[in-house]
Amino acid sequence: MSIGDAEIKTQERVIRFFKDLDILGYQYIGNLSEQQNKNIKEDRLRRYLQLKGYSDKLIDGAVMQLQQAAANLSRGLYDANKTVYSLLKYGAKVSESPEKPPVTVEFIDEENPLNNDFAIAEEVTVVEQSEKRPDLVVYLNGVAVAVIELKRSSISVSEGIRQNLTNQKNSFIQGFFTTMQFCMAGNESEGLRYGTLLTAEKFYMEWKDDGFKKHEEERDPVDVRISETCAGIENKLLKQIYAMFDKERFIDLIMNFVVFDKGIKKVCRYNQYFGIKRTEQRLNNLVPELHNPNRDPDKPLGGILWHTQGSGKTLTMIWLAKWILTHWDEFNVRVLIVTDRDELDEQIEKTFTGVDENIVRTKSGKDLLSRLNSYNDSLICSLVHKFGRRGGEATEKDYDKYIEELKVSLPADFEAKGNLVVFVDECHRTQSGKLHTAMTTIMPNAVFIGFTGTPLLKKDKKNSIKVFGTYIHTYKYNEGVADGVVLDLRYEYRDVPQDLSSQDRIDQWFDVKTRGLSSRAKAKLKEKWGTMQKVYSSRSRLEKVAWDIIQDFNMKPRLMDGKGNAILVAASIPTACKYYEIFQQMGFKKCAIISSYTPNKGELRTDTVSDEDDTETFLKYDTYLKMLGLNLANLPNAGSIQSKVEEFEEEAKRKFVEEPANMKLLIVVDKLLTGFDAPPCTYLYIDRKMQDHGLFQAICRVNRLNDDSKDFGYIVDYKQLLGKLQTAMKDYTSGAFEGYDPEDVKGLVKDRHDEAIAYFDEIYDAVEELCEGVEEPRTEIQYIHYFCGVSGQSEESDEIYARLREKLYRLVSNLVRAFAEAKPYLVDDISSSKLNEYDKKVTFYIELKKTIGTASGDFLDLKAYEPDMRKMIDNYITAADAEKIGDFDDLTLLDFVAKQGETLTGEGDSSHKEGAAEAIENNIRKKVIEKVTVNPRYYAKMSEILDKLIEERKQGVRDYAKMLEKYIKLAKDVDCPEDNEKYPENIRKGKALMAIYDNTGEDEKLALRIHKAVKKQALSGFRDNQVVIRRIKKALFEILSDDFEVERIYRIIEKQEEY
Repeated sequence: MSIGDAEIKTQERVIRFFKDLDILGYQYIGNLSEQQNKNIKEDRLRRYLQLKGYSDKLIDGAVMQLQQAAANLSRGLYDANKTVYSLLKYGAKVSESPEKPPVTVEFIDEENPLNNDFAIAEEVTVVEQSEKRPDLVVYLNGVAVAVIELKRSSISVSEGIRQNLTNQKNSFIQGFFTTMQFCMAGNESEGLRYGTLLTAEKFYMEWKDDGFKKHEEERDPVDVRISETCAGIENKLLKQIYAMFDKERFIDLIMNFVVFDKGIKKVCRYNQYFGIKRTEQRLNNLVPELHNPNRDPDKPLGGILWHTQGSGKTLTMIWLAKWILTHWDEFNVRVLIVTDRDELDEQIEKTFTGVDENIVRTKSGKDLLSRLNSYNDSLICSLVHKFGRRGGEATEKDYDKYIEELKVSLPADFEAKGNLVVFVDECHRTQSGKLHTAMTTIMPNAVFIGFTGTPLLKKDKKNSIKVFGTYIHTYKYNEGVADGVVLDLRYEYRDVPQDLSSQDRIDQWFDVKTRGLSSRAKAKLKEKWGTMQKVYSSRSRLEKVAWDIIQDFNMKPRLMDGKGNAILVAASIPTACKYYEIFQQMGFKKCAIISSYTPNKGELRTDTVSDEDDTETFLKYDTYLKMLGLNLANLPNAGSIQSKVEEFEEEAKRKFVEEPANMKLLIVVDKLLTGFDAPPCTYLYIDRKMQDHGLFQAICRVNRLNDDSKDFGYIVDYKQLLGKLQTAMKDYTSGAFEGYDPEDVKGLVKDRHDEAIAYFDEIYDAVEELCEGVEEPRTEIQYIHYFCGVSGQSEESDEIYARLREKLYRLVSNLVRAFAEAKPYLVDDISSSKLNEYDKKVTFYIELKKTIGTASGDFLDLKAYEPDMRKMIDNYITAADAEKIGDFDDLTLLDFVAKQGETLTGEGDSSHKEGAAEAIENNIRKKVIEKVTVNPRYYAKMSEILDKLIEERKQGVRDYAKMLEKYIKLAKDVDCPEDNEKYPENIRKGKALMAIYDNTGEDEKLALRIHKAVKKQALSGFRDNQVVIRRIKKALFEILSDDFEVERIYRIIEKQEEY
């Protein structure tokens, strides 16, 4: 079977599955490789609209609106896609004549999903800036709404995802994606992964069956049918295709589960979908009860949605509210969202685009009541104010004041208008019971839905269920980790020694702290050890904790390179201020306090109650003024200080999220422990007694996905919150989580020691397995052939080897991180000879990555190792030559050929010479492929010369020095075409002119005319400006008089940096 056969077979199977009338029943448009295709098939769209009964005039107007929106990339792909989506969802308003009112022409029939036209095509050729051919395209009523890239089982789905992302770039077929709702990739071993427009690879998702098995009677009938059908499909890819492309569900997903959120288009995860569908069913079942005069007033009408922190709870609220407002409008429905988080209040307001009604944020309890008393607002958000404080969780006192304000403001004739559905955020809090009582007094017929990201405490479970109703749907923490929605957490308890007064004890402690570090890294740390001795001989425990944290920033992956950062939870605001002062004194400047405190001169007591009290008040005041950069002698008024604190905190949070290297540590007390998403945050240091919800929400600050170097979130506990670790990790029945049912917090945190070693073993085995196929005697040339192939192979083979190398690079980077994490623990667990063996093997793989990267040409333009990886290698790998890594980082192609030439013409054996020759050929080939779109004819010639050289070498080389001369000449011509003597003097003035000359039959006069015409028309940024593009093409046509030639030359022109 040839390389492409397996993919063709998979594609044929998928097409048959889509076409099968007993399964999906999509119409097959055909193989469209021989024609140029657009994302709107006008004939199918018009036919569908005619069947819906629209007149030709209305159809003309609607189709024109949709086509114009799909073609308008002037504001970028995101905006074009958003405009198209709005038309697909809400229809196009068209007037048949000026005197007639506009009619909404609907492009999709949501009410009757099966009445839509579902079709699929394969090998769909699209020609824009480049020619590309997506494997499968799904058309809905003639509009391309999904693209699927298929791979054979041995090639990762990631490759298909990257193809999708490449195709969406400006230099490929970006315009084709303006109508796209789903971008997918799949193979028969991994199944299907899905995202939407511009979804980054790490956020592609997998559709699974619903894991919540309670209240089966509340499952949507469509979901039940799909689930039963999927149970009979064995092939994973086909099963997941059916689960998403069932006609009724597919329409539902497009119409009700897409959102445009601050510049990012998002589609739902399966847990969000099933949670919302379950809620829809429960709400539909409640309709008869809403105004039943005999209804039991104590029986709750709603229920609770528990979706773990980080799994998209806010978007779930948004999609559910949208559905309620559009599908319950006959009941005069209104949605009220009650939250005590400013961030959520703001996020909800910003994200509710695409809903006709605006969301109203109420300013007070009185404002809320006046809005409920009228029909004006469909969507209201009410914030439980934190009276007299900024930020943090609302306290019992805040809730009491909020409820009191509602009661005092209640007008005598008050009656909440319409049918109200109330979302209560963070319903796990005990205060929500009191709030619920107050709310039911004001809105006796309202339906209450509680949302929580943390499990309910055993003691609160009965009460919460009594207040809101039973669980509608759950998605627990371990499910989120398994789905890659959030990261696994690693936990360690650290004991800070209090009695390191003697030199021996300090030296002993140094050895413990630096286990696993290379001697070079130890020596660097030893230089700072003078400070350490001073710290540990002092009485201050806080100084010891601070020093311990600073050492992590010197030694730990992500912290030491500025990619990751940390939060320290202090016991109180005065303690947070002490920590800040200590960090500043130790030279650790990039940190800040975020708390609910604002400096207020009035709080400085003149009549001292006690020395301690007085000191703490002054400490807070003084520390904050220093941190804000305010002069004690020249202070602004109280209002200005308040706004200064708010500005400072906003900027600190922004840097923490966007520039982790410039804001390494936030010291907090209660703020930022809920509802604050900071993907770079990798470590949470806890130096405060915490338990249950507070602890659960705090540790979820470090579980957000970030880049590839963030494998886990780390919890460092200085208070032994989980009691004896052995029992706490197994059953959660003691320590800080004892308030929960064990099954509700299963798998939440794992012991760092055990998990670090297990993860290292897993990655180490994976690297060993990857290299198993290398032939003996396993010298450099065998490894190069295994990962790069041999020179002159087919492009299809090149792709396979490129994927193999990608896997090697990724696994070796993971191996270095895993070894750095596990080594301090391995010191105690295995013999020194075994540790030495691991050290040598890891060093070998580091060198192998460098060798393969340079031999293939992959690292000539990429850095072989990022700075963070170098630091890790320096710190944890003991091999003396490890620091040589990256020798080739900044070489040009010519430098590289010359460097390899030393091996080629030196004294070594033929195996080394062959390896050097192949490395040169691979690097030249790589550069030719990179540049071929800039000047196709010139680089096609360079490719031919390279092929001849490879053939010549394979027939046997007598003189490597002559061979090297040929390589050097070719490398010069590839890298610096302007030095090639074949060009006339007038043409050699610029690379753009040379490219036109080469691709117009080397006609000097013609090339100069075209260059002049383009220079006259082209403006900066013309590639995104359709008007200027048309002008350039018109000017080209006047010279070339051939549409095909115009398109060919224009594609070369737009690749030139000069224009």
